[in-house]
Amino acid sequence: MKRRNRHNASTSLPTFIPPQLSLLVKAPPTGENWAHELKYDGFRFHARLDRGKVKLLTRTGLDWTERYETTAKAVAKIRAKTAYIDGELCAVRPDGTTSFAELQAATDERRTTNLVYFAFDLLFLDGEDLTNLPLLERKERLQKLLKGTRSRIHYSDHHLGDGKRFLEAACGARTEGIISKRVNCPYKPHNRGLWLKTKCLNEEEFVIVGYSEPEGSRPYLGALLLAYYDNDGRLIYAGRAGTGISQSELRRASMTSSNRFALTRCRWTNRHRDQPGSGHRSCCRASNG
Repeated sequence: MKRRNRHNASTSLPTFIPPQLSLLVKAPPTGENWAHELKYDGFRFHARLDRGKVKLLTRTGLDWTERYETTAKAVAKIRAKTAYIDGELCAVRPDGTTSFAELQAATDERRTTNLVYFAFDLLFLDGEDLTNLPLLERKERLQKLLKGTRSRIHYSDHHLGDGKRFLEAACGARTEGIISKRVNCPYKPHNRGLWLKTKCLNEEEFVIVGYSEPEGSRPYLGALLLAYYDNDGRLIYAGRAGTGISQSELRRASMTSSNRFALTRCRWTNRHRDQPGSGHRSCCRASNG
């Protein structure tokens, strides 16, 4: 009895593949088993190509193709019948760095023609499921697939070996940081251990749970109310932030909170000594459904 070759078995194009995630670490790993890539400051998207029809899917599977028609048209020109690509859509500054704030502004103002899609993984190609292949083999296939594509789709290259030196170079170029990936591992949806994230700046990400009314001459909004999730999944109040926000950003945030988001009730645990009371507080959380 002949053994069936899995690479010869044609499979249907997946509707959606949950993305592989990364774990934040303080220092990058070392050794030949790691490939290091630049970390982009943009929107994570899966590009799904099915015989000329394209879908740009968010990390939760939402279809945002209509918001980025130029990117979708670029993906449609890839020389393949079917493909499923993992990557990040970014606004690129003149110095080559990426900016999430500029990406948000471009999206809100529908100025998306100059955005760049950085492709860093290939999960499916012309009837072949590639998720079980090692990372470097998937990237080799991706690089070959994107050869000759227009500038709106870029192949995200990598560096093998010394993660520390690559991080230093990335930080010197004013990028956000790097992503380190196991070279011999398959693609694992939801996994947070095979990809490691090291940032150049010492910063934390917070959830915007509400805002205060503006006072004095300040327009649009007052302070943003911030929170974060602890290891038990509880939403913890972190405080408020209001300085360092330009009027254009205040206007954009005001329009977002008024027109695109619905306010729902939530509760948080107060753990900060400088906040009055203990136990729980009620708040409003912005949700886009």
